[in-house]
Amino acid sequence: MAESARRRWLLLAVVSAGLLLITLDNSILYAALPTLVEELGASSAQSLWIINAYPVVMAGLLLGSGTLGDRVGHRRMFLTGLVVFGAASLAAALSPTPEALIAARAFLAVGAAAMMPATLALIRVTFADERERNVAIAVWGSLAIVGSALGPIVSGLLLQSFWWGSVFLVNVPVVVVAVAATLVLAPGGGADPGKHWDLVSSLLALVALVGLVFAIKETAKATPSPVAAGVALVAAAGGWAFARRQRRLPDPLLDFAIFRNPAFLSGVLAAGFSMFAVAGLQLVTTQRFQLVEGFTPLRAGVLVAAVALGALPTAVAGGATLHRIGLLPIVAGGLALSTVGTVLVLLHFDTSMPLLVTGLLIAGAGLGAAMSVASSAIMGNVPVRRAGMASSVEEVSYEFGSLIAVALLGSLLSAVYSATVRLPPGTPEEARDSLDAALALAGEGAEGNALVAAASEAFDGAYGAVVLVVAGVLAVGTVATGVLLRRHGPGSALSGPASH
Repeated sequence: MAESARRRWLLLAVVSAGLLLITLDNSILYAALPTLVEELGASSAQSLWIINAYPVVMAGLLLGSGTLGDRVGHRRMFLTGLVVFGAASLAAALSPTPEALIAARAFLAVGAAAMMPATLALIRVTFADERERNVAIAVWGSLAIVGSALGPIVSGLLLQSFWWGSVFLVNVPVVVVAVAATLVLAPGGGADPGKHWDLVSSLLALVALVGLVFAIKETAKATPSPVAAGVALVAAAGGWAFARRQRRLPDPLLDFAIFRNPAFLSGVLAAGFSMFAVAGLQLVTTQRFQLVEGFTPLRAGVLVAAVALGALPTAVAGGATLHRIGLLPIVAGGLALSTVGTVLVLLHFDTSMPLLVTGLLIAGAGLGAAMSVASSAIMGNVPVRRAGMASSVEEVSYEFGSLIAVALLGSLLSAVYSATVRLPPGTPEEARDSLDAALALAGEGAEGNALVAAASEAFDGAYGAVVLVVAGVLAVGTVATGVLLRRHGPGSALSGPASH
């Protein structure tokens, strides 16, 4: 019995390491991007795709990979994903051009998409006891925030001593150890070769999700591209064809009936809203404090790590007390607390560093609680045979939340800056494109100082607008999950009818 328990918790450590790598690579370029742009000579469009190729491709593949895991076995999917992820990390580290790096990032996403649903599915099939499983999933969920927050810190530390490729090369030794440990610890079996896996459905999901993200990015620009409407129509057609096909398949990639369970749906929404907030706050805060305040990449990374620091204790505590407290206070209450923290960041980002850090800690505390319990709500309300499907839905919500944050909030930041900056007379119009461009054009003397001051003021206005949107989204999430979980207060059961 003791040996079996030890193997379960060791396996949790292994799959959590895999999740940590996946989430780390989502944010590791936030602080490294200025160095990458300079050394590879990437354009602004290329720099956006260097970041976005990874989450876009991953979000598009996640639904298919989780259901494929139900067919071939989650252990096999996790091992395959690890190998692909390690090979892609080497390719990314040695990329000679921006185009090569974008391709390597897309290849990384293939490995991550194979791994990510398998991590949660392996927990679901390994931990039979509900209380143990809640704690295990809480640990797993907290690492989604920790990995995101550690990305800028890890890249800042590595860039102090090594070249930019080291931010990818660091993945390789972790992959090697994880492969060896998985071969020893992960349970075999669980595969259902008789289950049909539909490649067409997976491709339609990819078209719908990638098209939607691309349309959002184009629409959010200061001057929207005329192709945005066409791409949106393609995304809508892909989504309609995907949904229609699922209703006809005996083994659908996504069974929409699982969303009828309000606890399951609340978990999906909480995961998406939480990652939207985490990614949005990290992206704009690391940029603001590097460009406006002159922070180093490491110092900016340490600042946003306050979110993870706040999240860790509440994530573990939420999972450990879920069976007594219930979903409603932890999920809706956590999102409400994170809303308060985000408003504190909005009010004090340019006036008080202690209050800013306090706001980030409070936001992290709320998000940590909501995310850890969201995972339990999702996995506890589906049968074991749907573990891969449910984990895929959760991962899509995580990735889609962060992806929409980068696409929408990154574009909003640029659009508000460009629309509000008041350039001094005689300043080239290129300074209106971004704060980076304005700083590069600013010379010495009074004229240069005036340009820097004007650009920094406009960027702070844009930063405030983005943080206000994050707070608004969290408030909407609080209300939505509160309504869905109104019957899941203290003493209520975690599982509903869909889990049987």
